[in-house]
Amino acid sequence: MSSFVGVLVSDQWLQSQFTQVELRSLKSKFVSVKNQNGKVTVGDLPSLMVKLKAFSTMLTEDEIRQILDESYSDMSNEIDFETFLRVYLNLQGQATGKLGGPKNSSSFLKASTTTLLHTISESEKASYVTHINIYLGDDPFLKQFLPLDPTTNDLFNLAKDGVLLCKLINVAVPGTIDERAINTKRVLNPWERNENHTLCLNSAKAIGCTVVNIGTQDLVEGRPHLLLGLISQIIKIQLLADLNLKKTPQLVELVEDSNSDVEELMGLAPEKVLLKWMNFHLNKAGYEKTVTNFSSDVKDAKAYAYLLNVLAPEHCNPLTLDTKDAAERAKLVLDHAERMGCKRYLSPKDIVEGSPNLNLAFVAQIFHQRNGLSTDSKKISFAERMTDDVQISREERCFRLWINSLGIESYVNNVFEDVRTGWILLEVLDKVSPGSVNWKHATKPPIKFPFRKVENCNQVVKIGKHLKFSVVNVGGNDIVQGNKKLIVAFLWQLMRFNMLQLLKSLRSRSRGKEITDADIINWANRKVRSTGRTTQIESFKDKSLSNGLFFLELLSAVEPRVVNWNLVTKGESDEEKRLNATYIISVARKIGCSIFLLPEDIMEVNQKMILTLTASIMYWCLQHAAEEGETILSPANGNGSINALDASPAPSVSGEDESSSLCGEISSLTIDDAASDITVSSQAENEDTPVE
Repeated sequence: MSSFVGVLVSDQWLQSQFTQVELRSLKSKFVSVKNQNGKVTVGDLPSLMVKLKAFSTMLTEDEIRQILDESYSDMSNEIDFETFLRVYLNLQGQATGKLGGPKNSSSFLKASTTTLLHTISESEKASYVTHINIYLGDDPFLKQFLPLDPTTNDLFNLAKDGVLLCKLINVAVPGTIDERAINTKRVLNPWERNENHTLCLNSAKAIGCTVVNIGTQDLVEGRPHLLLGLISQIIKIQLLADLNLKKTPQLVELVEDSNSDVEELMGLAPEKVLLKWMNFHLNKAGYEKTVTNFSSDVKDAKAYAYLLNVLAPEHCNPLTLDTKDAAERAKLVLDHAERMGCKRYLSPKDIVEGSPNLNLAFVAQIFHQRNGLSTDSKKISFAERMTDDVQISREERCFRLWINSLGIESYVNNVFEDVRTGWILLEVLDKVSPGSVNWKHATKPPIKFPFRKVENCNQVVKIGKHLKFSVVNVGGNDIVQGNKKLIVAFLWQLMRFNMLQLLKSLRSRSRGKEITDADIINWANRKVRSTGRTTQIESFKDKSLSNGLFFLELLSAVEPRVVNWNLVTKGESDEEKRLNATYIISVARKIGCSIFLLPEDIMEVNQKMILTLTASIMYWCLQHAAEEGETILSPANGNGSINALDASPAPSVSGEDESSSLCGEISSLTIDDAASDITVSSQAENEDTPVE
């Protein structure tokens, strides 16, 4: 087994300025020029740099050449990779200066992390440390290291082995990670640390975090801005977990008793629901302004004073509204909240300065402590009827997480509501089939005129037909109207198309026959058999899969050291099956598979989920083994099945390298059998054995 290495730079300061993902990308660009010209000179840089996203919209090629002319007398001088990186940083500084200097920015990680934003907020760090000390202070393993001191770098040092982040994810969404899969001991070797961080990043994606441009090596090195960005997302997901009708049906009081209003509420992002809740109470309290953000609109703390007075009048201090000083008012507000039982995570200064992350966390705490909503049984019953059943909810969850893992610009909060404009589906289509979307004929939200939504959705259906999806009796208006059955069927075909495209990339390497469902089963059986075990499956609906043993044997076959057989049960009772299923999911994520299935999907042998889980493991194994030159893909016996030498592939350097992100894109989902007027399997696959 080989150990993992990233792109190493001899100058540690220089290396610290880039994430591993960025280093690999820049190294690739540098090497491509070197391979083409035999060497890289200063004169090669303007045409190369102007194509990079960091500069393409800020500097022209002539401006870059002028900057380089000032630093280098001879443009024909050859440069090495480290010099290339220094030039990049210099140009970055020039570009930032051109924009008027870097703005103060939160470390909250939204879509990507760039080297332009390395500033961290000490207030946010202190807040997150307090949160960790409170929620993980009694953890059997971490309590020996807690409480952390917010004034030091204890947080970043403790996070380097991955245990803290994995535990924090489980606080945010309990049960996400099977803690038996976490490597926990005082001193971890590099392999074990990498496994923990791979598990962390894949699990973070599985709860809805965006982890673009962050890899395991970045976490091992304890990059402050990246760690705080990830931690802030995890904590935000925890704090906003109850801001939906399923968890808090009383939220229906915020809207009129009509289906359209409730559907609109269901489609709102959790932070928007929180703002709606806040304004609902502020309106009752007589506050004249509408709060539209958690920054400038709450800086004077007046909105907080009104909110707390209406929610907890028994703790009211008359001086709060009378005081003229905003900082003093903020202090009185925090005192009021503390008497209500809210934990103090922010200071008066954070309120006055308008820290958006900390103010959002503060309002979320107030909501959890006392939401002040009605317990009207009629309204609650109405809200419960509007929420989806368990199966539909599971489907929506999987689609949502899969789409968000693709790294598109939009973020999905509720699939069935958010796809109705057609824009997100166009983004996904462009991601899985680049160039398929005619953006000149697309309208980006917010969309004022309904016919523009129909135009977007008509293009979605048209592209689906071009990709040979079965879209019989489907029109763009069906998507606009939110027809869940049709949306589910279309999204499944989209996911399946993406999965097959990824598996076809293996075919291009092997020059073999197109990979089929049977090939995936044959590969899995052969891989397990190669270890001397006898367990085999006949199909993806083989009931024997419910005990989880086959998948554990398969994972052990592709990575012998990853399964601890002392933790595996016989899978005879439902409880034993659940233990095995939760362990399988965490072990698969630990080796690098980005998957979104639930234990119930394995226990119930949901065949589509089983197919995509097996394919994800297969892709990871063959991709990594091929990178090490230890795997040969070839047609066997003329039937196009896949042969692979047994190999122990190295772990991924990054949670976002090629194979893990690809595995994320063939991630799992569930759907019921489609309606009779919708065929789920693609027409392009009619030569394959259907999954059903």
